[in-house]
Amino acid sequence: MNFACRRSQTGFSLIEMIVAMVILSLSLGMLYQAAAGATRNVRIDERYSYAVLLAQSLLAEHSVLAAPGINAGGEIEDYRWRLSSALLPGEQGIGQVRLHQVTAPIEWRDGANTRQVELVTVAPEAPADG
Repeated sequence: MNFACRRSQTGFSLIEMIVAMVILSLSLGMLYQAAAGATRNVRIDERYSYAVLLAQSLLAEHSVLAAPGINAGGEIEDYRWRLSSALLPGEQGIGQVRLHQVTAPIEWRDGANTRQVELVTVAPEAPADG
């Protein structure tokens, strides 16, 4: 019998198997981290989207302001919101209507971080009855 021919057909050595397992485990570890990062980003984006929708709702609810303006705040779930306005200076009104700059910052905790979204718009002041 020819032992050289038999030796070439024996398969992988132990060191080759160990190297293959290390490469496989590193690849699976990186794949797991990528999937976890993508999941985390989706969750953060969902929270930002909810905050933007909340701010848009608050601004739409106060699309016309009473004469002194608005300064309010509150909490919805774990989101804290403020709604404040300031009269625009000078002749920036339209005819007899005065305009207010309305700011709606929304803040929430995300683990150790505090995140914030702020929307700003302009709203007219309701005409005085009289």
